[in-house]
Amino acid sequence: MEQLQDKPTVAIFVPCFIDQLYPQTAFNMVKVLEKVGCKVVYNAEQTCCGQPAFNAGFRDEAKAVCTKFVNDFKNAEVVVAPSASCIGFIKNYYPALFDNSSLHNEVKELQKKVYEFTDFLVNVLNVTDVGASFNAKATYHDSCAALRECKLKKEPRILLEHVAGLELVEMADVETCCGFGGTFAVKFEPISIGMGDQKANNAAATGAECIISTDMSCLMHIDGVIKNKQLSLQTYHIADILASGW
Repeated sequence: MEQLQDKPTVAIFVPCFIDQLYPQTAFNMVKVLEKVGCKVVYNAEQTCCGQPAFNAGFRDEAKAVCTKFVNDFKNAEVVVAPSASCIGFIKNYYPALFDNSSLHNEVKELQKKVYEFTDFLVNVLNVTDVGASFNAKATYHDSCAALRECKLKKEPRILLEHVAGLELVEMADVETCCGFGGTFAVKFEPISIGMGDQKANNAAATGAECIISTDMSCLMHIDGVIKNKQLSLQTYHIADILASGW
């Protein structure tokens, strides 16, 4: 991806579940972005990217929410979110949703400037070390959205390898889905739980103390399994790790 010569003004998008359940992750993302020299702005009118309604089959309702997102961020220089799930949805599904519409061109432009947090740090800013430290043995979970929709594999690992005190170990079947999938976890609960159980077992088998990912939605699901199985594992968004120790 093209690297920006000057640090851009970053408009942050805070996903629904992070806003409601894990707000500290959003603050930590801001903390890291500001440390690497970005000016961060927040549009208080923002709501949702539209993915939940879209995945549930409510296309018209989703388009209304997505239209608001486009209008909220169309004038932003760069949009960064701590969620590959939301960014993957915007990049991969907005074009079809707005094809041959009055917002077609705005969506094409928006696609070029929306980034998942680790993608933005590594591929745009060329940042690999933010000066973080976190003393723990950890394993990393590739979310489906990061791996398959945003094509991110090495970026989060590069950042974590530069965290002082962090030992990163890979779990078995690391690219296998954790079973969350948004509405999938509700519609296909037994399958979802089984997949989450497998992911938690694979993570525990590494001897890691914590699981790290780009997506709190996955971690929320995995954490539920961990608590149910009473495993000694903690879950952390990568922004929380990168904001530690300084």
